[in-house]
Amino acid sequence: MKQAIINPANGEVITEVAVASPKEVESAISAARSAFDAGPWPKFSLQERKELLLKISRGILDKAQGLAKLETLNTGKPIKESTFMDIPSSAKTFEFFANNLEKYLKDETLELENARSRSVRQPYGVAVLIVPWNYPLLIACWKLAQALAAGNTVVLKPSSLTPLTVLELAKIISEAGFPQGVVNIINGSGEAIGEQLCADKRVDLISFTGSSEVGKKIIGYASNNVKKLIMELGGKSASIIFKDADFEAAVNGSLCSIFLNQGQMCAAMSRIFVEDDIYDKFLEDFTAKSRRIKLGDGLNYETQMGPLISEAQREKVISCVEKAKKEGARLVCGGKIPDSPEIKKGFFFEPAIFTEAAERMSIFQEEVFGPVVCINKFSDLEEVVKLANATDFALAGSIWTQDVSLAQDLAGKINSGINWINTYGMFYNEVSYGGFKQSGFGRELGREGLLEYSRFKSIVIDQTKDAKPLVNYWYGF
Repeated sequence: MKQAIINPANGEVITEVAVASPKEVESAISAARSAFDAGPWPKFSLQERKELLLKISRGILDKAQGLAKLETLNTGKPIKESTFMDIPSSAKTFEFFANNLEKYLKDETLELENARSRSVRQPYGVAVLIVPWNYPLLIACWKLAQALAAGNTVVLKPSSLTPLTVLELAKIISEAGFPQGVVNIINGSGEAIGEQLCADKRVDLISFTGSSEVGKKIIGYASNNVKKLIMELGGKSASIIFKDADFEAAVNGSLCSIFLNQGQMCAAMSRIFVEDDIYDKFLEDFTAKSRRIKLGDGLNYETQMGPLISEAQREKVISCVEKAKKEGARLVCGGKIPDSPEIKKGFFFEPAIFTEAAERMSIFQEEVFGPVVCINKFSDLEEVVKLANATDFALAGSIWTQDVSLAQDLAGKINSGINWINTYGMFYNEVSYGGFKQSGFGRELGREGLLEYSRFKSIVIDQTKDAKPLVNYWYGF
């Protein structure tokens, strides 16, 4: 069975790709299980794993130009983002975990009273990795690099909307020389094959990035068989801007924090709180710059914002905007399909700015996953912390002020897994990332992220001197 892959910039078919049948899903799980239980992969040394991961990193860089173009064609994001962010970051993730897996996975020994404990890290086994459509290659590389570094075998499912760069990654992995069955990549919709993948008892770990609604389904699928879950779900993140902040940096950083990748980011700062002394000036400047954002085909280097991923996603965003207007939020900019004839065939949408969004409103509480932002003023510090935390999500936060001490104290009060101070979206392979509440659980990246893909085992050795251990006498006769 074939599936058409659509270019969201013009609605045209890029290519057709095969869709996995239930039988092929079964084959992928069986291959991963067999490779872990009976193949040579578990016997590979950490050094051998490292060499294979470095081959993938080099393979991505060797094909960087083609991968960037393909990522832009498939997702619509500007080619500058694909070229300078997504593709090199994908390669660096493999490089980082290759160079650090021995340090992170090394055994630890602890001397105890009359005993010695050795703590070891082992792979879980078969890991199912489910990747979203907004960063298809990058998030696939996050998950693959960590799962393979930890020694697991994997079944990777890209989004059926954006599988193209992951399918190219499959060729790079094949060329790297992994044993048969270690990496299995299958394309298909979550509705069609998600339950089969996640409910199978041969699967030991599921790592999912996507919406909270789908995440809850996966938790349900996995509930019949106890297995490790890593869930990176939705967000409704807040940015807090104080009057002493570097004004230009705060405005430009805030534009990036909500309109990058067309706002299709789980860590998007979709709620911006500005101290009342600079609120009017901030809103005016932010709005003026939003109107100047150049929409267009992502392959044009002048494009600053591409289309949404699909017509269905655009309809969802429009529905959220209309609902916000009905509930009383004030739309001050954009929020409609552009009328430019050059882009009328694509799934474009003008950046939308709302003010006067109350806590009770859906636009304040629900993830839109599009270029839609609420900008509110604040004067009281305790009140803005309360408002920032007043959603079911707890993924990310951003704080802008020259008082770094205040910002650090505030970051401790904001209920989110990561907080940026005087910046936005700085992801480092060294620093773990993940959320709380409805934003999920578990971590990606950093030492903590890699260890999520490994299980912890303690081995205790008796060292009682000149006597037998106490248990010898407990029931001794």
